[in-house]
Formats: sequence, structure tokens, C-alpha cells
Amino acid sequence: MEKYKILIADEDSATKEEIKSYLLSTHSFNVNCVKPQGDVLASIAAFNPDAIIMDLVLSNMDGFAVLEEIRKMEKKPKILIYSSLLGSTFVQKALSLGADYYLLKPSSPKTVEERLEEILRPNSTNTSSKKLLDEKITNIFITVGIPAHIKGYQFLREAVRMAVENPSIINSITKKLYPSIAERYETSASKVERAIRHAIEVAWNRGKIERINSIFGLDIYGDNEKPTNGEFIALVADKMLLEA
Repeated sequence: MEKYKILIADEDSATKEEIKSYLLSTHSFNVNCVKPQGDVLASIAAFNPDAIIMDLVLSNMDGFAVLEEIRKMEKKPKILIYSSLLGSTFVQKALSLGADYYLLKPSSPKTVEERLEEILRPNSTNTSSKKLLDEKITNIFITVGIPAHIKGYQFLREAVRMAVENPSIINSITKKLYPSIAERYETSASKVERAIRHAIEVAWNRGKIERINSIFGLDIYGDNEKPTNGEFIALVADKMLLEA
């Protein structure tokens, strides 16, 4: 079977080597790396990758400028942004410029591989629907006031995605959902639970209850009422399913 060609653009040599080594170990990818302070666009032209794993902080040209140039290409590689840049505006801007997924550092190499597999699937309709789902979830989190830089944001987004793909998992939140997320991000289920709880509390403490209620179309929460993790995940997932 032909291997996918992956280009990694990251100024952190350790991150670059860790991901490269892991992807090569799966025997599914042919991996090349942009040299330190190298020209990303020149590397794309030379290597002609199927996908690029790219940080937004680069030496010669920032990641957003690279995204703008890739948009002009006749044959565009899939783009997985892998960055520690904080803030929902970075996520939105990257996605609007054509990135297929925005993954926050640090994540396990396995998670990076899983996201690559998703965006490289030949069924483009399925890939597009996943990208649209991520954008919708991101917009909801921004609206209710969940900041992108906290760990619970990433865990919560993963939880909603899982609940959309498999609605019954919401009935096994402690036995299946938390452990699955914990395994992907190399942490514990209890830390996943606490981080998601913190993310929800941040939204409520910011006092955007009217916005939260308007999203779901019901006045279901007051200032002193907070949903459980499972309730919030189920509400967002149900909204995604109804809008599908």
C-alpha cells in the first residue's frame, strides 16, 4: 500500500523528531521535516506532501502567511496545525485560512496520528463534515466563554465529538468517555473530568448565561445553576446532531 507523504514544520527539534519517529513506526507514512529556519513553501514544492503538520510559530514565515500561500496552490496538502498558541482567535483564523484541524500542544504522537488519519481519509465528504463539526463546536465554546488555552477546552471538544459519533457513550461517561480521552492525551481519567468541570465553571463564572441559554434555545439555566459535565456534553452534542 502506498504511504502518505507527511511534512513536519516545527522549530522545536524534539517535537519534530518525536512525531517523525512515531509516524515512521506505524509504517503508514513517508515523513520529511523542514530544516531549522528552513523555507516551508520550498519544502512543500520539493516534497509534494499529502499533509503537513505545522506549528504557527516559524522562523522565516509565520504559519498564517504559509496558510495563505498554500490556499493559492493548485494541489493543496491537508493541514494539521500543531501549536501551543493560546486563544480562540488563533483557532478560528487558522481554520478560516484552510487548516483542516487545530491541535494544541502538547498532545501524544498517537493523537497526532489519529488526527492525520482523519483528515487524510479518501472520503472527502466525511472529512469535510468533521471539519465543519469542529468549527461548530469551537464557535459554541467561544460564545459561551470557554477559553482555548485551558486544557479542559481540548478535552471537552474531544468529548463532544465522541458523543456526536456515538451518542450512547454519554451513558458511560466515567467508564468509557473519560478513559478514552485520557488515553489519547496520556493523562488520567480523573484529570480529564476535573479539567472539563473547570472549563464549564469558567464559562458560568464569566456570566454569559443569556448567551448559553440562547444557544440551546431554552432558558434552562440561571446564574447559580451549572450543568454536570455529562449534561453539558450531551446538550452540545444534541445540538450538533440536530443541525447535521
